[in-house]
Amino acid sequence: MAAAPAAPPPANLATVTVTNPIAVGRQGETIALALDELIKVAPTIDLTKTVVVDGAGKVVLSQLVDVNGDDKPDEIVFQTNLGPSESKTFGVRIAERVSANQPDYRVYGRFVRERHDDFAWENDRVAHRMYGPDLETWKKDPLTSSGVDVWVKRVPKLVVNEWYMTDNYHQDHGEGADFYAVGKSRGCGGLGIWSGDKFHVSKNFIASRVLANGPIRLVFELTYAAWDAAGTHVAETKRVTLDAGTYFNRFESTFATKGKPSKAGLSVGIGIAKHPGGVVEVDAPAAWMRTWEPLNGGKSGNLGCAIVLPPGSRTEAQQTDLEFLLVTPAPKSGPLTYYVGTAWNTATPIADAAAWTKEAQLLSNRLANPVRVSLAAK
Repeated sequence: MAAAPAAPPPANLATVTVTNPIAVGRQGETIALALDELIKVAPTIDLTKTVVVDGAGKVVLSQLVDVNGDDKPDEIVFQTNLGPSESKTFGVRIAERVSANQPDYRVYGRFVRERHDDFAWENDRVAHRMYGPDLETWKKDPLTSSGVDVWVKRVPKLVVNEWYMTDNYHQDHGEGADFYAVGKSRGCGGLGIWSGDKFHVSKNFIASRVLANGPIRLVFELTYAAWDAAGTHVAETKRVTLDAGTYFNRFESTFATKGKPSKAGLSVGIGIAKHPGGVVEVDAPAAWMRTWEPLNGGKSGNLGCAIVLPPGSRTEAQQTDLEFLLVTPAPKSGPLTYYVGTAWNTATPIADAAAWTKEAQLLSNRLANPVRVSLAAK
């Protein structure tokens, strides 16, 4: 009996072409396909029954992301490597989505009620936390700060839960540690309002919500109650997006004001803490600032912190007793977008300040030249 003919491969609903417009390779580039755009070429698409395939038809790891908190997916994201000026083609097709395995998860974040309301988050390269309301009244060591803390990692695995469980993360037991001191400063990437040559900062966040939690992309929001900034009361909602494989978080801060703001509007200072031995470099025209500093007097290596704004942003350098600031006008509408990154020379190829400067410059170049994504019907 003749064998039954093989079933034809499933047809794609849409073809996706991604192109790197610069002559510099991009590793682990996250591609986000918005549902609104996919519907234009595939009107019947249902993201919950959709997968992404590579040029050979092999399913690639993807994630559905709800960007507005309505419990419905708004985009599908996946990652790819792109060589200099390279283009790749992918397909979007109907298929059963399979849950990712635990090793596929390379981002994670959560509210940590048991540690005085921290919010901690990480990917396979970096880890951070910010402070919630209970820490302000902790009898042992109260702290009011909207600064961003840094945990340095030697390992790509996710460590937040383990480190909180053992509660001994200020010592390096082979995976990294919390060597960074935030205090009342901005830490690595916190912000405040710069007005009248004075810096006005909020208290700790009062609420949090997680919108997406891996395996590729983490998205969460922190809410800050209004604070007085020279007569203008400013409240902030901070959205943080962290993808797998990157040193940099994307921060989007949306402000609500009451009172009489200056005619020039809000000026926002994004800061990096001053620490002994730290060296700062600022490129105001290119809209970035970076520091390089020894940890534990150099006994625990060196840490780079960087703030990068989108190219074309208007910035100026300022400072307080506690931090270096990159000051920029808040948009008249919509969020202020900026990127905050860290690198530890003990566990990354970034060996020195010059290499970290180059990393900030590379991000600025990538932001100026984003990957081109085009969609076409099958």
